[in-house]
Amino acid sequence: MSSKVASSKKNKTNKAWIHEHVNDTYVQRARAGGLRSRAAFKLSEIDDKDHLLRPGMAVVDLGSAPGSWSQVAIRRVAPGGRVIAVDLLPMEAIHGVSFIQGDFREDTVLGELIGALDGRQADLVLSDMAPNMSGIASVDQARVMLLAELTLEFCRDHLKPGGGLLVKVFQGDGFMELRKALQQMFGTLQLRKPAASRDRSAEIYLLAQGKRA
Repeated sequence: MSSKVASSKKNKTNKAWIHEHVNDTYVQRARAGGLRSRAAFKLSEIDDKDHLLRPGMAVVDLGSAPGSWSQVAIRRVAPGGRVIAVDLLPMEAIHGVSFIQGDFREDTVLGELIGALDGRQADLVLSDMAPNMSGIASVDQARVMLLAELTLEFCRDHLKPGGGLLVKVFQGDGFMELRKALQQMFGTLQLRKPAASRDRSAEIYLLAQGKRA
């Protein structure tokens, strides 16, 4: 394939994505409601159904940028709750949310996170993390599953007994192994595919509740 043909196809794909994005109902609703991305409606829908977020909770939002999940969470854990958001990328401040920029696997960043929890373990861990996509399915699947496994490791040490986890994954290699690991750690495990998740997307959310002591 010539570079001109490849470039033409890429341009058409980009234009189609932009057109879809601009006309997306959830994108328009997010803008109208002051939300930072359409992803806010994914968490809102799951929480409306499963009642994850409650006043007074301590919530950790891993991979938080641009901040739409933190926006939803801080509203729903008030009064008395706190949200600690962590991301490699910068994130504009959200009132009531403590943001830490960095990799939560690094000791210094983890130390900041533990400090922000102020002596308690998290009641709920959220992870809408996604890697930079290569377009190579096997590579992207491996990267997504690694992020989910790292989130699970974080929960082992920093999520309280009885706490919950909501994590995004793609169905594919490693999915059943992750499900098994979650079932061993938590009392219940459910799958969620919110309406705001595009039909063509392979993403699905695993909702684990009742962390075993």
